[in-house]
Amino acid sequence: MTSDPSVRVRADDAFSQARRRLFFGRILSFFTGHQRDGLLSFDQVRNKLKIRGQHYAGLHTIPLDKIVGSVGRYQEFNRAFLPTQEFVRERWKRVYEVAHSPEGFPPIDLYQIGDAYFVRDGHHRVSVLHELGATSIEAHVTVLDTPIPLPADVGEEELSLKAEYAVFLRETGLDELRPEERIEFTLPGQYQKLYEHIAVHRHFVGLREAREIPWTEAVARWYDEVYVPVVEVIREERVLDAFPKRTQADLYLWITEHRHYLGQRYGQEVPLEQAAAEFSQEFSSGPGKKQLEAEGKAGHVDQDRRAGTGRRNRGK
Repeated sequence: MTSDPSVRVRADDAFSQARRRLFFGRILSFFTGHQRDGLLSFDQVRNKLKIRGQHYAGLHTIPLDKIVGSVGRYQEFNRAFLPTQEFVRERWKRVYEVAHSPEGFPPIDLYQIGDAYFVRDGHHRVSVLHELGATSIEAHVTVLDTPIPLPADVGEEELSLKAEYAVFLRETGLDELRPEERIEFTLPGQYQKLYEHIAVHRHFVGLREAREIPWTEAVARWYDEVYVPVVEVIREERVLDAFPKRTQADLYLWITEHRHYLGQRYGQEVPLEQAAAEFSQEFSSGPGKKQLEAEGKAGHVDQDRRAGTGRRNRGK
């Protein structure tokens, strides 16, 4: 391909402009406190989630804003695919020139996990198309199969929650026992509480039926006999309307804990509907809401402390 000198000049200017936008974006992030997300590492995401296998899905047109990660080159571009390293300039410029040639460039290769895509080959092509204002790209797509829903706008904090979910599913097998399940939290450390709920339910069912309850049966029965009834009450009472940023799983834990508290207060078992109604009334606004938010923040701090303690213990 014979390169047009004017295109070479425009390519160099376009790269410099992309670098300037990255610089000013970082300055803005510093003053606003809003950190712009970097590209996700494909290997880290794959290792954190419960990957069952993979299959080639064919050639597709993929929205550029759903490409959020990279195989091996996540430090060379940010989430908007602005180049973070000066050394990619010459390669970037060559791709820019190819984009303006009659031939154009071939499809890129992507991995797909949930609704998010990771570049296997074609990072510079994605970056150049972003700079040219394109909205989509042709790509050969390989899908990694996982029961964990992964949105395209996933961030590091949400990814950590997805990793906890993957561990929970690996330990319980709930996704295979009840494929329709979707238990998602907005705070860390909650899946361990569900694991404890299952263990307690298994213990009491075993006492009631005078037999050893197999783990898989305990998991299925906890879901059917404990979790689902609470979620149904949450839906019927429209409790989520008062907590729009939370999930059914969040409310399941909070309402079951509140029900236990009410049972101790009144000296008798409290119906689920009453516990849900009183919880919603007490914590949807005012001091109760502030208390709930404070406990949520404390949960984050406690989780960080436990993680730090775990790291120190493993280091001994």
